[in-house]
Amino acid sequence: MDALTWTGAFGAWLNPILLIAVLTLAVASIGMVAASFLPVPTAEGPGRAPEGRIGFRTATDLGLRWSMVAIVLIALVYILAGALLPYGSAGIIGAVAAQFLPVWIALAVTFVLSLRYKRRLGLYGKLFDSTVGMIGFALVMFWVFTGVFVGVFGWIAVQDPLTAISGLKNVPPGEVVPGAEVWAPGAHYLLGGDNLARDVFSRMVNGSWIVIQIAPLATLFSFMIGITLGLPAGYYSGRLDTILSFIANLILAFPVILLFYLLVTPEIVDTGIPTYMATVLFLFPIIFLAVLFNARYHTQPAKARPILIAIIGGFGWLYLSLISQSGTVFNFLPGFLDLFDVPTGILVVFVAVVFVNAPTVFRIVRGLTMDIKTRDYVAAAQTRGEGPWYIMLWEILPNARGPLIVDFCLRIGYTTILLGALGFFGLGLPPESPDWGSTINAGRQLLSIFPHPALVPAFALLSLVLGLNLLADGLREESLKD
Repeated sequence: MDALTWTGAFGAWLNPILLIAVLTLAVASIGMVAASFLPVPTAEGPGRAPEGRIGFRTATDLGLRWSMVAIVLIALVYILAGALLPYGSAGIIGAVAAQFLPVWIALAVTFVLSLRYKRRLGLYGKLFDSTVGMIGFALVMFWVFTGVFVGVFGWIAVQDPLTAISGLKNVPPGEVVPGAEVWAPGAHYLLGGDNLARDVFSRMVNGSWIVIQIAPLATLFSFMIGITLGLPAGYYSGRLDTILSFIANLILAFPVILLFYLLVTPEIVDTGIPTYMATVLFLFPIIFLAVLFNARYHTQPAKARPILIAIIGGFGWLYLSLISQSGTVFNFLPGFLDLFDVPTGILVVFVAVVFVNAPTVFRIVRGLTMDIKTRDYVAAAQTRGEGPWYIMLWEILPNARGPLIVDFCLRIGYTTILLGALGFFGLGLPPESPDWGSTINAGRQLLSIFPHPALVPAFALLSLVLGLNLLADGLREESLKD
């Protein structure tokens, strides 16, 4: 059995076309930059193209557009070839594309349904009117689907991310697994091996599950805390605002990396401080939801009572399961009632992310509330006799959703970078964890000789953060049109 090449049998005729398209894209991009320094062409002014000729700007625009189309079409050929043809026919690129087949199908279904019903989906539907937003959404959902499929169903990965196979230390991409007899996924290290002879591809896709578990949920918890405290601080002002703002500023005064370092070091973890913090911080989602629905239905006890019972009972059970951890002082929930046992490393990192992000969200919500509470519709709600929490949660908060949604997307990106930084410095998560930061750190020592163990997770991290930034730009662009 031979090692795989990057493009397999398709490389002989597709690689030259791809090279031409990439070179054209590079030249056109340089041309676009150069064209920005030229005078804008007018009907009679300088820069106007002679009759029958294509202007410089038009030529660079056409080159940029068609070279990108060519690259996308070639990428689709490799994906289809990897999915439809026998394993290895399209080389490493085709084999990797075939492993992501469930992700491609999920993306296609998501986009078809979203485009079909976009006029009924509010701001989410308007996202598909923005090219930048759609590109960002595609990149983000690619990693979301990858994380879910590998973490929940065990698909996509071809090897155990923690298992080392003798003889594959730092091997290049496409190397054959010793003893493999069947020409099928698992017979090769598709993206090579790392310094401990583990499969780089499998570690990359498993690392996405760690990011998907922590970053969005931690950001959501941060927003619930920031909203729960920021709304009354901005609405009431006075002494409450002074106290809460002082606490937020006190936390923000610490450098973020230093604060993370203090919270996730083993010495601090052994004191139980992160666990005590979790018991306080994880109460806020329950408080937020209870106050939200009570403010909406407080005049209708028949509706409010069952909703509050469901929230306090259901989310209270989740809360107790979350903070009840074996080996800690909070191990109080019987085993048959404990829904899950979060690993200590993930819980500590989760708490640290929530604690660091919540003050910033508080500042944003407080500022928006102070601005929106002066609007006429807030005065109208006060005239109708609505309570303060109803006004804050059902009048002010919906009208602040645009900036908050944009900041939510950006903050997930910041959290992803922070998770990578923590893993890179070996803090929080176990050293053998396949998270992208730890994987980059493990591969950086031999980067000049074996670049693939570090570059693969680095590009994965880059693509997810880029997608979140583009998604935030698309949402901001569409929200400004409202």
